[in-house]
Amino acid sequence: MDYVSALLPPAVMAVFFAGVIRVIVKTQGGANKAKEDAAVDAAISRAEGARQGSAAADS
Repeated sequence: MDYVSALLPPAVMAVFFAGVIRVIVKTQGGANKAKEDAAVDAAISRAEGARQGSAAADS
């Protein structure tokens, strides 16, 4: 029975890891892709605007 207790934690972790990978793959693309891309584009625009605004204030 020692071999069962020795193999159980790695087996549980392998199943958990496979589940995490499956969730990551399933959430990529699809209907959420456009919404996520728009959120990233908006964040980049805000960061660039703040950088340009601080550069103009320094001049």
